[in-house]
Amino acid sequence: MKPSLIGFGGAPLGDLYQHLDEGIAQATVAAALKAGINLVDTSPLYGHGLSEHRIGTVLRSVPRDSVIVSTKVGRWMKPGEPKMNSSGYRGGLPHPAVIDYSYDGAMRSLEQSLLRLGTDHIDILLIHDVDVWTHGDQMERRFTEAMGGAYRALEKLRASGAVKAIGVGVNEADMCERFARTGDFDVMMLAGRYSLLEQGALDGFLPLALEKNIAVMLAGVFNSGILATGARPSAYYNYQPAPPEILAKVARIETVCAAHDVALPQAALTFAAAHPAVATVVLGAVTPDEVARNLDLLARPVPAALWRDLKVEKLIPAHAPVPTC
Repeated sequence: MKPSLIGFGGAPLGDLYQHLDEGIAQATVAAALKAGINLVDTSPLYGHGLSEHRIGTVLRSVPRDSVIVSTKVGRWMKPGEPKMNSSGYRGGLPHPAVIDYSYDGAMRSLEQSLLRLGTDHIDILLIHDVDVWTHGDQMERRFTEAMGGAYRALEKLRASGAVKAIGVGVNEADMCERFARTGDFDVMMLAGRYSLLEQGALDGFLPLALEKNIAVMLAGVFNSGILATGARPSAYYNYQPAPPEILAKVARIETVCAAHDVALPQAALTFAAAHPAVATVVLGAVTPDEVARNLDLLARPVPAALWRDLKVEKLIPAHAPVPTC
């Protein structure tokens, strides 16, 4: 299956910022599928399994082959232990996560995901969070463990047909590039590093992805919210209050967008989706209305003059791909 240009991101369904009503959470997934979104991404991390549970409930009401399901390895849940809320989720299930990039750890993680999702196979399986953002000075050890363990497990699963595509999901373009040069991957999810605000992946990872035929799933294209809310004092960037220099740059982008009567999140989503390496842009939502708004943003035309002016103002690189119409 070819993924829809907008994918559904399951992180908020793990009670990321707030406790969600169960019925509304499931109705949101159902609304996405009904609207034509056919890729759903989740992870054991999201609510310590709660996101997978909620998505699995909806999956059982539709033909399984109509949905591309993406989830991740690198953590498995340990029921019976006191919950350690170190992942930052407001709610979720009372099962603490064990970080484990070994071969057996990846297999255990997948088995748990299959049970929570209520399915017999996963379409896309990603090694999750092997980056400095997550592991700091332990990153090198985690990378070695992942390539020697989880990667071997994913290769075996792909060869057997249990998984259709394998990859990584990280917050750093440099790590995507490193994985791409070290292993044989089909797809990679990059969060936050290619957006209207920052284009760190433009000259390194994204050209490499095209060269190696790696499909890119972009996440975090609103940079934790600031490209959706605008340069408000309470705006968030990289999961933290935005610093003054980021607020100033976003304010300049907003000014250009306003001159062309284009909403900031509309420009942000359209820009991210325009790169030829990008197969899908994964957006989270917690209500059916949010799903509809996301789809509406991409459907609206953006004048070519907007991209021209953003380049003239040096707010995006002159060679950054933009929509042609």
